[in-house]
Amino acid sequence: MTTFVLVHGAWGGGWIWRGVADELRRRGHVVFTPTLTGVGERSHLLGPDIDLDTQITDIVNVMKWEDLEDVVLVGHSYGGMVISGVAERMERAISSIVYLDAFFPDDGESLSDYVGPGQAADHRKRAAAGEATPIPTWPAGENPTRGIEAKLTPHPAKCFVQPVKLTGARDRIAKKTYIYASGWQGPFKQFHDKLAADPSWRVLTVPCGHSVMLEMPERMIEILEEAV
Repeated sequence: MTTFVLVHGAWGGGWIWRGVADELRRRGHVVFTPTLTGVGERSHLLGPDIDLDTQITDIVNVMKWEDLEDVVLVGHSYGGMVISGVAERMERAISSIVYLDAFFPDDGESLSDYVGPGQAADHRKRAAAGEATPIPTWPAGENPTRGIEAKLTPHPAKCFVQPVKLTGARDRIAKKTYIYASGWQGPFKQFHDKLAADPSWRVLTVPCGHSVMLEMPERMIEILEEAV
């Protein structure tokens, strides 16, 4: 039996993990799929002060109050920012960390450092005004949220512009996995390439779009069990 904490991406919610979580539980594992403050079923809590630290604390507090140990911590997309910060505060409770087509920041970087200048400027403008970033629109052939748009909610903009503070805790975790989804044109291949050169990381590619847990759930489960 393994304990998994599965963190969703921007505009999403814990609901995105339901199928994978149900199957992992059926196999005897313990699974938590918390939704970050301000989005999903917690969108009624959306406010001007929610930032990256708030959402890091969401996951830290689940781990603390549930007395979790030997956790496989998984972050999807923006969730890579979150789990990087969680590792700083909960390193001893994490036995394996998994980045699923996710941002992999260095110390002092924010998500906005990895998007185009126009998008970054919009993030900063909205964050300064205490606003949320609306659900993005995508070209028809590049939509990473196809089929789930109706369940997405605006995401607090401060989460995208606040830098994460890292001291290397993430890299001290014994087992580390990066999963790159090659079936769409996202910003994540740079992290795949960077970590592929590091022998301490297990780096994988899956031939599907961004929502791997929905498009290839069986492969997702297989990878997670291998990450234990």
